[in-house]
Amino acid sequence: MFEFALASLILIAIPGPDQALIVRNALVGGRAAGLRTMLGGASGLLLHSTAAVLGLSALLAASATAYTTLKIAGVAYLVYLGVRMLRAAGHGHADADEPRRGGRPFSQGLLSNAMNPKCALFFLTFLPQFLPTHGPRLPMALALAAVFELLYLAWFSGLVALVDRVGDWLRRPRPRAWMDRASGSALVGFAARLAAQGHP
Repeated sequence: MFEFALASLILIAIPGPDQALIVRNALVGGRAAGLRTMLGGASGLLLHSTAAVLGLSALLAASATAYTTLKIAGVAYLVYLGVRMLRAAGHGHADADEPRRGGRPFSQGLLSNAMNPKCALFFLTFLPQFLPTHGPRLPMALALAAVFELLYLAWFSGLVALVDRVGDWLRRPRPRAWMDRASGSALVGFAARLAAQGHP
C-alpha cells in the first residue's frame, strides 16, 4: 500500500490539466472556486477508477471507435478552455465572475477528467500492478482507488490554500494575465498531446 501511495502522489503532483484548471480558478474565483474545481476533477477520476475496477475501461480500450470519440471530446473541451483563458489574457483581464457562476468550476474539473481517455487507461494499467495475484481482487482495487482519491484531494487542497495565500498579488492585472496565458497555453498543449496519442 505504501508503494502505491507514493507512486500515486508522484503522479498526482506532475503538472497536468487538473493543476492548470485548479490553480487558475483558485486565482480568479478564490479558494471556493479552486476547491469546487478540485472536487469536479476528483469526481471525474472516480468515474474512471470505478469503471476500471468494474472492467468497463477495458471495453473502452478495446474499442477504437469509443476511444477515439472520447478523445475527440476531451481534446475539444481542453482547447475550448485554453482558448478562453488565452483570450482573457489577450484582453488584459480575466472574467472574475466566471468561476463563480453556478457549478462551472465543478463541471470544468469533472468534464476535463471524465472526457480524457488517458485517465481511463491510467487506472486500467496502474491499479492491477498493486493487486494481489491470488484471492479476491475487488476489495483491494476499491481500497486503492479510495487512497488515490484521498491523496488527490489532499494535494490539491494544499495547492489551493497556497494560491489563496498569495492570491492578492497574483490577482493584480499583469500577474493574472500571465497566469491566464500560462494556463491557457498549458491546456492547449495537453490537448495537442492527447490528440497525438493513438489508440492503445
